[in-house]
Amino acid sequence: MATKAEIKAILFDLDGTLLPMDQSVFLKEYLKRLSMFVAPYGIAPNTMVEATMGATEFMIRNDGSRYNKEAFWENFFKMIGEERTELISITDEFYLGQFKKVREHVGTNPRARDMIEAAHRNGRKVVLATNPVFPMAAQLERISWIGLEESDFDLITSYDNSKFSKPNPHYYRDICEKIGVSPENCLMIGNDERDDMKAATEAGMRCYLVTDCRIMSDHFVWTGERGSFEQAVHMLERL
Repeated sequence: MATKAEIKAILFDLDGTLLPMDQSVFLKEYLKRLSMFVAPYGIAPNTMVEATMGATEFMIRNDGSRYNKEAFWENFFKMIGEERTELISITDEFYLGQFKKVREHVGTNPRARDMIEAAHRNGRKVVLATNPVFPMAAQLERISWIGLEESDFDLITSYDNSKFSKPNPHYYRDICEKIGVSPENCLMIGNDERDDMKAATEAGMRCYLVTDCRIMSDHFVWTGERGSFEQAVHMLERL
């Protein structure tokens, strides 16, 4: 495990960490709006929800042989029974437009920028290590809700540029390869005991659990560094 002096990169989860939210509320509203947007194109809302959820689960199990985007759409078309490739551009349009309305169902975080600025100190690299199950447009939209933008990060993972997902430790190792930093020199900050703490620890990273929107695991209990978001900011300011 790396000591604080050795940290060269800091990774941040988004949902429930930088961006306060109840994930069940967010998911319900997101799927409702997505299915309503696609309905005029001949996909029934229930079909859209089931296919999206099923394809996402398939994508999460991606073995690195292709990008997550390819894994998602291959399974999605199987689930709806036809290869409607125009749906890719249609959903892209959703993420650039109607997806903005989901913002009403998440929290605010005026300290998000303070945390990112503290993370960048001493030349450290900063990564938005949010689960890459959304296209880049959706990732950029969600960080805008807390006053952040693409230039605040050295890397943002999305389904366009990733071949693994949480809780696969290879997701974190792949990030390390992309940014040229060894796992032992990385600090992962997240709110999920399984996806963030367990997986990143298995990849060899140091981890810090943000407890404000903590997601507990039935099979893994985090006993390491932890604290509120505010405490995490102070920790980074001293790092």
